[in-house]
Amino acid sequence: MTDTQATSSFRLAYVPGVTPAKWVKVWNERITDVPLALLTLPAAEAAPTLLDGNADAGLVRLPVDRTRLSAIPLYTETTVVVVPKEHRLAEAAEVTVADLAEDIQLHPLDDVIGWETLPGVPAKQRPATTGDAVELVAAGIGVLVVPQSLARLHHRRDVTYRPVVDAPQSQVALSWLEDRTTDLVEELIGIVRGRTVNSSRGRSTPAEQPKATAKAKAKAKQQRPAPGDKGRSSGTGRARTGSGSGSGSGSGSGKPKSGGGKSGGAKSGKPRRRS
Repeated sequence: MTDTQATSSFRLAYVPGVTPAKWVKVWNERITDVPLALLTLPAAEAAPTLLDGNADAGLVRLPVDRTRLSAIPLYTETTVVVVPKEHRLAEAAEVTVADLAEDIQLHPLDDVIGWETLPGVPAKQRPATTGDAVELVAAGIGVLVVPQSLARLHHRRDVTYRPVVDAPQSQVALSWLEDRTTDLVEELIGIVRGRTVNSSRGRSTPAEQPKATAKAKAKAKQQRPAPGDKGRSSGTGRARTGSGSGSGSGSGSGKPKSGGGKSGGAKSGKPRRRS
């Protein structure tokens, strides 16, 4: 669960359509001594890269081999159909798989939907990539069903996309080798789950210590008596001392007696004027 050697960088792989920018920003703010190295990989290569140890973690599309890889699902994407702007479905708010029954369906080799039965009429050839398939859609060859993030990634002015409400969906997850759950991996898990820096289960950072000291100082300050309370307490003590001097001890005033102890001794020191 701990890093045994100094790490020069943390390698994070991610697949097309995933945007790790917000997590990268938090990482750079918290883990200032370990830079985050980003690796963009085709969806089909992400899991093998993790298994080969060529990345420390990855933002991948499920499913993955759960016998060797740990995975935390992060979100599920909306599935959309990409069509030419003049297509009959371009004006619809949303569509169903049945609405695609008459269309030629482009099925790229890097498809991430994982259809059991492809809707519509299968194209004679499979495009090599999703980007190639979008170009064929723009040419009026067919339609393409993909996660919404990929439709945005390959967006063109001459195509549009609409949600397919009953189509299979693609799920994005954070994944890493199960036997390499290092402190830095724990830090990344905390970041993608939205944990604060104080609740992170990863490394303890020097930035956490001053915050703990500040809290201790604030607690100690709350326990101190207010200035008004302190004055009232000492005033009460002086009142008790004064009442003690009235009993005849003379210690309350702190001054020695000048007479023989009779009352009015203060006047005996002055000579009387003869009449």
